[in-house]
Amino acid sequence: MVNGKKTADYERNQGIVTLILCFLIIFLCLGFAAGNRGLYLSAITDALGIKRSLFSINDSVRYVMTAVVNLFFGRLVAKYGSRKLLLAGIFSLILSTFLYMAAESIWVFYLGGLFLGIGLSWTTTTMVGYVVGRWYPERRGTIMGVVLAANGLGAALAAQIVSPMIYDPEDVFGYRNAYRLIIVLLGIVFLLVFLLYRDKEETEGAAPAGKKKRGRQWAGISFEEARRRPYFYIALLAVFLTGMMLQSITGVAPAHLRDTGFEPSFVAAAMSINMLALTAAKLFTGWAYDRRGLRFVLLFCQSCAVAAVLLLIFVKPASGGRVMTYAYAVAASFALPMETVMLPIIAGDLFGDRSYAKIMGIVVSVNTAGYAVGTPLTNWVFDRTGSYVPMFWAFAGIILASAVLYHAALGMAHSAPEFPKEDG
Repeated sequence: MVNGKKTADYERNQGIVTLILCFLIIFLCLGFAAGNRGLYLSAITDALGIKRSLFSINDSVRYVMTAVVNLFFGRLVAKYGSRKLLLAGIFSLILSTFLYMAAESIWVFYLGGLFLGIGLSWTTTTMVGYVVGRWYPERRGTIMGVVLAANGLGAALAAQIVSPMIYDPEDVFGYRNAYRLIIVLLGIVFLLVFLLYRDKEETEGAAPAGKKKRGRQWAGISFEEARRRPYFYIALLAVFLTGMMLQSITGVAPAHLRDTGFEPSFVAAAMSINMLALTAAKLFTGWAYDRRGLRFVLLFCQSCAVAAVLLLIFVKPASGGRVMTYAYAVAASFALPMETVMLPIIAGDLFGDRSYAKIMGIVVSVNTAGYAVGTPLTNWVFDRTGSYVPMFWAFAGIILASAVLYHAALGMAHSAPEFPKEDG
């Protein structure tokens, strides 16, 4: 009995430590190392004389690598455990940031994008979805929302810290100082994970089938069975289009606002509001899923995405442009959970726990493939037309198409005979 109590206390305490570490990892890896990348775009391309479309291939390299690595996430985490993957991921982010800091050639940026993709594969959405699902399977939505909210907090703080470095009027290469700071912060979190993080030992098997409360786990179907279901591919197409649209819009929004005529300090302030609102958005998304279900959350996020892209299309410095920019910042923040918090939830809600790690890796991989297509395409259109607006109109249509696909997949999955009925 005493040993059992000690084991229970250890499990509880280690679970809390694990969540704190995951929060810190997201705060730094997504908030600092990957967040606010739009702030760097014009600074780096202007300093080195690189076309934006060529520089954005760096993002494509990152996204392709993330997509490829995530395809094998289930196999890798089963073989090596989450601790080793986390440490390898943080080390890859440190190497990536060093390459961005030192780069003089576009090819070095591409190499940095490769390591960035590997690092984010093992430290962010896929990993957090796996870890939270292991420690707190019945509160997956709410707890993932809390942990991933660190992205917004980290990015909001980072925007205020790195923006003056990036746009230092005395140093055209000021962005390198921002990268030096990020290397130090990542080194600290690497040490903390090495000292404090532990893998959760195997316990009981998958949750039994039966009545399913909103936001709760269910036993699910095998990966082989999932591949035979049409809604598997419909959902993946919706995930791809969502990633293509959301990442492209948010990635170029700071540059678009500067091109429109807003000063850098105002753009940085708007991005900080966007990231702070993202904190609330992720908390709300997880909470709402656990209480209202997936369909409600998707409809809400998709509506916010439509509002965000329309605001960007019509925003101008004059005639209430600042208010419209702040409105965009908030609307975009409530759309972004579709490519973070919602991806592990979609995998678990539609297909259950039986092949959760494998299906989640594929879902995140397909979403990232959307990034790889959308970002360079958007900047290619800019190089040809001098404006992002034509692509923003195209993305408005893509939002609607992905909404139709998502809700078709939900209808088919939830009407399948093995899908458990909801209580209440």
